[in-house]
Amino acid sequence: MENLIELDKKHFIHPTSSIKDQQAKGAKIIIEKGEGIYLTDKTGKVFIDAMSSLWNVNIGHGRKELGEAAKEQMDKLAFSSAFSTFSHEPIIQLAKKIADLAPPSLNATFFTSGGSESNDSAFKLVRHYWRIQGQPERNKIISLKRGYHGVAAGSTSATGIPEFWDMAGQQQTGFVHAETPYWEGTEGSIASIRAVIEAQGPETIAAFIAEPIQGAGGVLIPPNDYFKEIRTICDEYGIVFIADEVITGFGRTGTMFGLEHWGVEPDMMTFAKGVTSGYFPLGGVIVSDKIHDVLKEKSEGTLFHGFTYSGHPTAAAVALKNIEIIENEGLVENSRKMGELLLEGFKEIKAGLKIVGDVRAVGLLGAVELVEDPKTNKRFSSDLKVAAKVIEALHERGVICRAVTYESTDIICFSPPLTINEEQIKTLVEKLHDSIASVESELSVNI
Repeated sequence: MENLIELDKKHFIHPTSSIKDQQAKGAKIIIEKGEGIYLTDKTGKVFIDAMSSLWNVNIGHGRKELGEAAKEQMDKLAFSSAFSTFSHEPIIQLAKKIADLAPPSLNATFFTSGGSESNDSAFKLVRHYWRIQGQPERNKIISLKRGYHGVAAGSTSATGIPEFWDMAGQQQTGFVHAETPYWEGTEGSIASIRAVIEAQGPETIAAFIAEPIQGAGGVLIPPNDYFKEIRTICDEYGIVFIADEVITGFGRTGTMFGLEHWGVEPDMMTFAKGVTSGYFPLGGVIVSDKIHDVLKEKSEGTLFHGFTYSGHPTAAAVALKNIEIIENEGLVENSRKMGELLLEGFKEIKAGLKIVGDVRAVGLLGAVELVEDPKTNKRFSSDLKVAAKVIEALHERGVICRAVTYESTDIICFSPPLTINEEQIKTLVEKLHDSIASVESELSVNI
């Protein structure tokens, strides 16, 4: 174990981690295996994976069916390029399956290796879409503050969390950010978007992108009328609406795609994570028939955009088996039902403890906010590191989840596998209650 920690410190630069903490303390947890909703570390300690690792292990850990699907495909055709119109059956069948699941007007998919690539591809495709129609000035992308769209060049620029911009000290031009409805409500947020459009010039706006529910921003759920207003304003100005379903897709919110909750169809939709439940890297961009028709008619010569692994046959085979499991086991409906129980548990915790503010969940995507005064929503001083203390208390009790502390918030996020059952929800809620209660007791002594 000690040797692994030292090798990790010397040779592995961790993503989205503190390099100094890694060097000072070593890897926080070294995971050995996973089964269902549980992860076991090298010491034998078992954790509830209440984040599905990175919002993505929808069907749970240890599903041998996906390994078998990968082996069968690898034995037959492990990899083949999709450049220059080469193709193969797994990716054709997956493209058809995704079209069957997506909103009726979205029927064609460009494949990538993950969410960041999907959103970068969406931005390039939508700019190409306008360029081949003689409107190259339509190149700006509007996104929301606190939105998260990835860490590639374009997706980092669209992300509305400044810490991601600061890492390299540079953003691409052509990205502007409007207010989120979480802070401003529908009216204020739509007014902010309209103000951005008018200030930039409607003729310069290529697209608007938003997550149906902002994930990394703190599981921020929009008001019920928000996306209908977004659809209206995009239609008014002729702006392409891109739904970022990277987290919310494939059953996470109790519907196949998150935007279904509001009965709105986007013009483009990006996905990744749950399409393979993380068993193989895969993502994509689904485009509407309207956009696809323009591409078919006006895009001349080679489309100079593509990744080596766009349309990977083994990834496609894994995705097809993953979707089959989601459908056959009723995991979308289970997400809805277990999400309702999770929210009930959150509400019980709020009623019994003093430092719990807003609690929320849609399907198995939820959050609990920690505040100094729930009546006024007064936040704790960031120096107290309240969310970090609760996360540590959860780790001690065998639960892995995630804290969001942007803009001095203390938010604990949850995204367990869609296979979770009623008894496991009960255990998770009990451990969360005890963890928050222990920190609340500590705060009452120290404040």
